[in-house]
Amino acid sequence: MLTLNDLFQGFRQPDVIRALAAQITELAKDLPEPLRVMEVCGGHTHTIMKYGLHQLLPASIEFVHGPGCPVCIMPKERIDQAIELARQPNVILVTLGDMVRVPGSKGTLAQQRAKGSDIRPVYDPLDALRIARENPDKTVVFFAIGFETSTPMTAALLAAAEEQGVENLLFHINHVLVPPAIHAVMADGVAKVNAFIGPSHVSVITGADIYLPIVDRYQVPVVVSGFEPVDVMEALLMMVRQKVEGRYALEVQYTRAVTASGNKAAQRLVERFFETREHFRWRGLGDINASALRLRDAFAKRDAERHFQLDQTPIDDHKACQCADILRGLAKPNQCNVFGRGCTPTQPMGSCMVSSEGACNAYYRYMGIQ
Repeated sequence: MLTLNDLFQGFRQPDVIRALAAQITELAKDLPEPLRVMEVCGGHTHTIMKYGLHQLLPASIEFVHGPGCPVCIMPKERIDQAIELARQPNVILVTLGDMVRVPGSKGTLAQQRAKGSDIRPVYDPLDALRIARENPDKTVVFFAIGFETSTPMTAALLAAAEEQGVENLLFHINHVLVPPAIHAVMADGVAKVNAFIGPSHVSVITGADIYLPIVDRYQVPVVVSGFEPVDVMEALLMMVRQKVEGRYALEVQYTRAVTASGNKAAQRLVERFFETREHFRWRGLGDINASALRLRDAFAKRDAERHFQLDQTPIDDHKACQCADILRGLAKPNQCNVFGRGCTPTQPMGSCMVSSEGACNAYYRYMGIQ
C-alpha cells in the first residue's frame, strides 16, 4: 500500500539532484534549440526556487513560470464579489486561507473582516458545513477556488450538504481548468514555450491524458512531474531526451500516483455537481472559453452568484503590476519594477505576491530579497 512517505522519501538528496543536473547538462549539448520549459503549477516554481534548480542548468535551458496558481489568476472582480457577499446582512463568508489577502479593487477580504464582516479562512472545505450547522440563522457562502485538484473537495462538501439537508450553505464557484490555460498561453505564440511540466496533483484526479491534445496540437513534450526536486530534475531530463531525439510525447514521471485515466470516483463526483462555463476571465490571461466550472442548474439554489445577483464588470490590475506578464510566461518576477519595493508579501500589489504558490512570492522568499 502506498504511504505518505512513499510520495517524497528519497526525493531530496543533493547527490541525486547533482547527478541528474550533470546528465541534463551533458545531454543538453545536443539540443537543436534552447529549451523553454513552462512549469504550469506554482508548486513547481517554489520547488525550483527553493532548491536552486535553475542554477544547476546550462544556459540553453530556462524555466518559464505559468498560470497554475488558483489564487494568482483570480481577477479583481471576483474578489470584489466575495467582499460584496461578506457585506450582506447575516452572511458568513468561508474561503481558503490565501484568498483573504488578495487585493481586489475594494481592498482585501482581510480588510473587510477588520470592518466587521464575518469572514472565516479555513484549510478544510468541510469546515464550511460545520459552520453552517452551527449558524442555522445565517447564510454561509463558501468561496470555492482551485484547479481540478481541489474541485472534488468542493463536490464532496456539496454532497454532504445535500445529504444532511443543510440548506443555508451556498457556493461561489471559481474552479478553473488547466488545459484551457495552457492553450491560452500558446495561442499567440509570444511566450515561445516549447515544453511543459504538468502538475501531478491535478493529474492524479484527471489522469495524464488531458494533456494529449496539447502535445499533438503544439508538438511539444509534456511531462507530468511530482513536486520534489528530484522529481522536477528527472522530468526535465525526460524532456531534454525527447528534444534531442527529435520527438514530442506525453510522459509521466510521477508514476507513483498518476495514471492515464485518473481517479474515476472523483471525476464522477465532480460531474454530478458541475458543468463547464461558457467562459471565465483569468487574471493575466483574459477571457478563456470553457476554462472553468459552475454549478449545474439542478443546484441553482446553492449558487451565490445567482442568489445575490453580483456585479460581473471586469476590473483590470494596477498598471505598475506585471503579474499578467508573469502568468503568461513573458516576464520574471524580479523584472517587475515594483517587485520587493512597492509589492511585498506583507503589502502585495498583485496576486502573484500573495499566494504561497505565486511566482513573485517564491522569488521574494528564496532569492534573498528580504
